[in-house]
Amino acid sequence: MIDIERYSFKGPYTYTDQLEDRSGVYVILDKRRDGEYYVIDVGESARVKTRVESHDRERCWTINQQGSLAVAVLYTQSLKRRLIEQEIRAQYTPVCGIR
Repeated sequence: MIDIERYSFKGPYTYTDQLEDRSGVYVILDKRRDGEYYVIDVGESARVKTRVESHDRERCWTINQQGSLAVAVLYTQSLKRRLIEQEIRAQYTPVCGIR
């Protein structure tokens, strides 16, 4: 588990086979040499695993990573996902997926 904003996310996972294909919010993290995780993207989807595996911003993730990439996920109902995504995006201003 990893706390992001005021939420406890599952992960961080380095492989997508650990993700479930259900509704939730995902955070793309960059684990750097200092051992800290940095938020480089955040999104929401009805099918998290499918979305992360075929994401159109994957190139942005790899260009901006300084360490190793991981994903953390918070599985939640569809009405809450967008609000949680917006809250995290506003707090961390990730380099990928600016809206």
